[in-house]
Formats: sequence, C-alpha cells, structure tokens
Amino acid sequence: MTVESLIPAEVQERVGTVAAVAVGEVYRRDWQRWAVSVEDHNPLWFDAEVARAHGYDDVVAPPLYVQYAVLGVTPLDGLRADGSSGAVSGSLAFPDAPRRMAGGESTTFHRPCYHGDEITMERRIESIVQKQGRSGPFVLVTWRTTYTNQRDELVAEATTSMIARP
Repeated sequence: MTVESLIPAEVQERVGTVAAVAVGEVYRRDWQRWAVSVEDHNPLWFDAEVARAHGYDDVVAPPLYVQYAVLGVTPLDGLRADGSSGAVSGSLAFPDAPRRMAGGESTTFHRPCYHGDEITMERRIESIVQKQGRSGPFVLVTWRTTYTNQRDELVAEATTSMIARP
C-alpha cells in the first residue's frame, strides 16, 4: 500500500534553512508586567538588592520572557485560523494537514537578560517528517532556536515541535 505524503516537496526542501530571524530589546517594565500577568512574583525580576545578593548585576528578566522580547505584533486580521501569525514558524504550509497543535518545547538557558539587552532569535527548521499515529498520519516539524544578545553571547536555545494533521 502506498502512503500519500502530507509534506509538499517545496516544504520538505526547507529542512536545514532559517525559518525566521527576529530582534527585540529587553525592557524591565515589559518583563515585570509579563511576570505579574503570569503570577511569577520572584524578587529577582523586581528587586535589585535581592538580585545582587544572588550574584546578578541588577534585576534580571524571567528566563521564559526571552522569547516574548523578540515577538512582533500581529493585527487580529493577520492571524491564521490557529491563532498564530506563523511568522516564527517560517509560514510552513501543509494543505493536506491543516490542523495544528504544539508538539512540545525544551529550552536551555545559558545566561540572564538585563534591561536594555538586544536579543536576536534565529529559528532553523531541523526536521519535517511524516509519522503514523493511532488516529492516522501526521506531520512532525521540529525547529531549533537560538537566542543571542548584543555581544553575540548565547542566552538560550530551544527545540520546539509542531504537529500537523489532516
């Protein structure tokens, strides 16, 4: 039995290429608002004396905030049906597998971000494979993302995956 591919040839050819690059500045007030909104009241994000007592130069941004520092703003009418802009995923299209869901994310943090740091995100398409699940075929896309600061120091790296289903 022949299995039809859910992965268009032009999408498969993008494996190994850069899907997106974004640059953003880290602002103390923005990360503090973000931390309050997710109910993360760690004093390292708010109190310079506490941060210095823990070996930092000043208050630091919550590690997970780094990915939000580089995200742009998308008007509501620019969002896809799944609610995302597609900008950081490389706008990969799977016409025969239009339903999408997050597949997972693993992030390693290497150094803190301070107010005024400029972060550059580079997301590369690591793999695109078709698999067979209990409910049928699906596409698994994996990206590798690096975040570097203005001194070209690695701040964080992440592996993210997405599942596309018919």
